[in-house]
Amino acid sequence: MVEDPYENLKVTIGAVVMPRTTLVNKTGSWREFKPVIDHDKCIACGTCEKFCPDMAVKEVEEERFEIDLDYCKGCEICAEECPVDAIEMVKEAK
Repeated sequence: MVEDPYENLKVTIGAVVMPRTTLVNKTGSWREFKPVIDHDKCIACGTCEKFCPDMAVKEVEEERFEIDLDYCKGCEICAEECPVDAIEMVKEAK
């Protein structure tokens, strides 16, 4: 469990909050499309992880990446940047 950096936070004008606060804000419910990795096509280059603005792509074991859908907003950047088209955007079932 990640400690909530917003707990007891007093924000003033011009304040800068701690980095990595997105780890306590699950934003995956905003998605219309979710990325799905085809692990047979994936070459484990890490490009998806590098370009993910939400830090939702993680290397879970050596040369295997997964997408944490609790934090993925479905922006499609990972799919656009994948050099081998191993990530497909699939309509989210609600």
